[in-house]
Amino acid sequence: MPSKTLTTHDLNVLEKIKDPESAPSVLVLINSTLPKDPHFTNMSEYERIASLERQIILEFRNVETELASSSSTVSPTQSKVISDSDACIERLKDLKMSYPSYASAHNNHAQALRHKFGDSVLLKTSSPLPGLTTAHPSQEKEIIEAATTILHSLDTAISLLSPLTPFAPISPQAARTLSQAHTQRGALYHVTAKQMNSDPRARLRIAEAWTPDDLEEMASRDFMMGGRYGNEIAKGLAVATNPTAKLCGSIVREAMRKEFGGLAT
Repeated sequence: MPSKTLTTHDLNVLEKIKDPESAPSVLVLINSTLPKDPHFTNMSEYERIASLERQIILEFRNVETELASSSSTVSPTQSKVISDSDACIERLKDLKMSYPSYASAHNNHAQALRHKFGDSVLLKTSSPLPGLTTAHPSQEKEIIEAATTILHSLDTAISLLSPLTPFAPISPQAARTLSQAHTQRGALYHVTAKQMNSDPRARLRIAEAWTPDDLEEMASRDFMMGGRYGNEIAKGLAVATNPTAKLCGSIVREAMRKEFGGLAT
């Protein structure tokens, strides 16, 4: 008669089945003695750029808070706040253009554009999911440009900081930026896939032939990487959006219920 107690080994095996892409060989190696950004060995220069970036982000957050609390009706005050928000986005753009190897600026510029245009930015639809909005037709050209820029910026941030091999160590700061960029991109892919499944007439604004299944797979992969670099929410979303992992997980839970009388949950 089998024991009804799961050993540590059993739990480890279940964890691997739940997330089949997890393995000790792909654990991220963090080394706090490394330069914060591998492309900047001059720390004074790095700190100067990072300080400027922090100042812009702080101003952007303050402006966004003010915009969120303002009236929905257009007023001179609201127009001024929107103008200030756009100015912060433009300053982040200038920062990444001035320092193209500074990955954090690419990531934060993408995030600022997402705040402005929303998570449905990659897709043109007339039937948005709850919580998502559609763009005014007059904004379409601007949004197409923003969609392309967001993905390019996130791709660039990830490319700049990704270690050359799974065993190459990276700094905590690089890991944090990679976590944010992967999670951001995964969220965009995931929302876009859900919207495409909800509205078959929806069309991508970017020059890609991605299907909802393609987007879900890419989202799961990005969430997985975001989790590996330290984002716990992304780690959970990686399993939730991975069809293979979900299938394996449900099979294992059912088997364990039969074997251990409902002990596994």
